[in-house]
Amino acid sequence: MANILVVGPHPDDQEIGMGGTIARLAEQGHRVLIVDMTDGSPTPQGDRATRLPEAAEALRRLQPTGANTTPIRRVLLDLPNRRVQHTIEARHLVAGQIRAHQATIVFCPHFLDAHPDHLATTRIVEDARFDAKLTKQPMPGDEGKPPLYPKWLFYYYCSHLRRVPDPTFLIDITGFQDKKRAAIEAYRTQFELNPLSKGFTDRMAQYDGFFGSRLGTAAAEPFFTHEPIGLGNLDGLVV
Repeated sequence: MANILVVGPHPDDQEIGMGGTIARLAEQGHRVLIVDMTDGSPTPQGDRATRLPEAAEALRRLQPTGANTTPIRRVLLDLPNRRVQHTIEARHLVAGQIRAHQATIVFCPHFLDAHPDHLATTRIVEDARFDAKLTKQPMPGDEGKPPLYPKWLFYYYCSHLRRVPDPTFLIDITGFQDKKRAAIEAYRTQFELNPLSKGFTDRMAQYDGFFGSRLGTAAAEPFFTHEPIGLGNLDGLVV
């Protein structure tokens, strides 16, 4: 089973972009760590006192229930919301988490976006992937784990641009749509209590349903990669 790191600028970005995939991977027995760069506050209806419990509740709703599974974990790096910057210090914080989790697969936001925090987070993660392999270079929070270079870096979509995703692959999340929706709904200050986000969860379900239709399944989430994915056989293809 793989060690998987999912990095997001703010709590709720990971759930929006790949909540169903997170739930499915955890249920399959993979070890998933969610990293929040910031606490996501302030927002129009939220502050630190509300945002942190919402993130904890969203995590609870994503947890696997099957035997031989490992609970999903969540870590807050606590960079300043709305002021995330691509710095060596930020890169090393993420590199430390890559090492501590010994992540071989890393997910981060797609690199086309309108939100500066999202853009900075993606650059940070891309460089942290490289920094994590540097020898004779301790990283904060690495727990003394050895350097490594994650084999895969994948991008999920949680963009503030009104663009149509152009994925290179899709992950079937059939059976995990309810967990994703419940996790997103845990962020009450962002959706239920925010008039600007009225109907968001319904639109999210339609979005996932559209991508599922491309596979002939009930729901799927889109992803992008710069690097080719190798297949040993065709048994895993959804047709």
